[in-house]
Amino acid sequence: MALLSMLAQDQAVRASDDVKLPIRPLINPEAPTAQRAPHFPPRASRVVMIFCSGALSHVDSFDYKPELIKRNGQPLPGADKLITFQGEQGNLVAPQWEFKPRGESGKMISELLPHLAELADEMCFIHSMTAKSNTHGPAENQMSTGFTLDGFPSIGAWISYALGSETADLPSFVAIPDPRGVPQAASNNWNSAFLPAVFQGTPFNADKPIANLSRPAEIPEANEVATLDFLKRLNRRHLEQHQGDSNLAARIASYELAARLQLRAAEVSDLSRESQETQALYGILDDNPVKAGFGRNCLLARRLLEQGVRFVQLFNGSYAMGEGVGNWDGHKTLKSQYEVHAPILDQPAAALLTDLKRTGLLEDTLVVFVTEFGRMPTFQKGASGRDHNPKGFTTWLAGAGVKRAYSYGATDDFGHTAVVQPTTIYDLHATILHLLGLDHERLSFYHNGIERRLTDVHGHVLHDILA
Repeated sequence: MALLSMLAQDQAVRASDDVKLPIRPLINPEAPTAQRAPHFPPRASRVVMIFCSGALSHVDSFDYKPELIKRNGQPLPGADKLITFQGEQGNLVAPQWEFKPRGESGKMISELLPHLAELADEMCFIHSMTAKSNTHGPAENQMSTGFTLDGFPSIGAWISYALGSETADLPSFVAIPDPRGVPQAASNNWNSAFLPAVFQGTPFNADKPIANLSRPAEIPEANEVATLDFLKRLNRRHLEQHQGDSNLAARIASYELAARLQLRAAEVSDLSRESQETQALYGILDDNPVKAGFGRNCLLARRLLEQGVRFVQLFNGSYAMGEGVGNWDGHKTLKSQYEVHAPILDQPAAALLTDLKRTGLLEDTLVVFVTEFGRMPTFQKGASGRDHNPKGFTTWLAGAGVKRAYSYGATDDFGHTAVVQPTTIYDLHATILHLLGLDHERLSFYHNGIERRLTDVHGHVLHDILA
């Protein structure tokens, strides 16, 4: 550091055109979620991230491996007595569902998710994704925040911080937990950490409205509106007496947003306004109450996006119900577990993508489908399921700014390790920010002496997948 200082004084080190100075958005404390300009023209205006909690098996869904089928029951080459997260691995096991060509592209996708498979021509697959952890909590943290440790802002919080909201009456970032409960990393997935608290995700779903927000039935709506108006006048008078106090201004703005939410949240969550055709499309009328609940969440996501919410994080899978019921963590009996869980995801998620397209929202909405890591091409010894595998797995994107019916990268012949264009979560985050008109190397927040970024000091935009 001393040497750099002396060299700079001697003009031996000079700023060049290649140096990217940090960009910290200018936040108006009285309107912290006001819309802000991106760094350059964006391709997407908003994002919905579908997060399959528990680690969906890529080799049973989107990553077709003929060699894995051919060598079913044989040892994984070069992996004698391989020990992974839960112990020693057995032999290779073929996909538990048949793969078939889909759409005009002929993309091979399994029968595990037939409704999503029908939309293969809309999807841009990344088959070479890698993660830094083989443990659910840290891996969920990384997918949502870029870091395996707790205490870092989620991607939705970063985007809210950078761009604000397109609506003044709803949060810029909404997290929609699974109907059965929260993912393993819980609120870390939508945390604002060291960013201002106003940018954290607001968690609620179609069946559980925002807590402590509803007006008590015994208080007439007119009285509530008059009370809030009077309170607003008192707050403005108080703020005038403490001009320049940004913390006070931000607190008032936060409470006023909550007040507006009282009027708008119930409206946007009222799915009864949707047609029977739309409700049937999302599986809301299904006899399976869990599938119907996730269907309501997917429809809520569409309604939030069309109302101007900037980032919606939609979770499928919960640890509240335990393995075998509530998530994709298929260690013991993968086939029977996935046969229960896959229909809960499949039709509603496919309906969301279909509905976004037919309403025109997909033109400027980016859909991101993720899970925290993949699963092994082998079965665990003594079990009928697959262990954790962060060395290679599949994510996909659709909508604004990405190629359709396109595949990027590849794992090896067995789906074990990313070998062609290995990709990191940093790269995925950098690409999402790029599509929103944000330079991931410049979007910054100064914290504890460090210019913090969503992508830390890593990440490259995946230009090959851009339309």
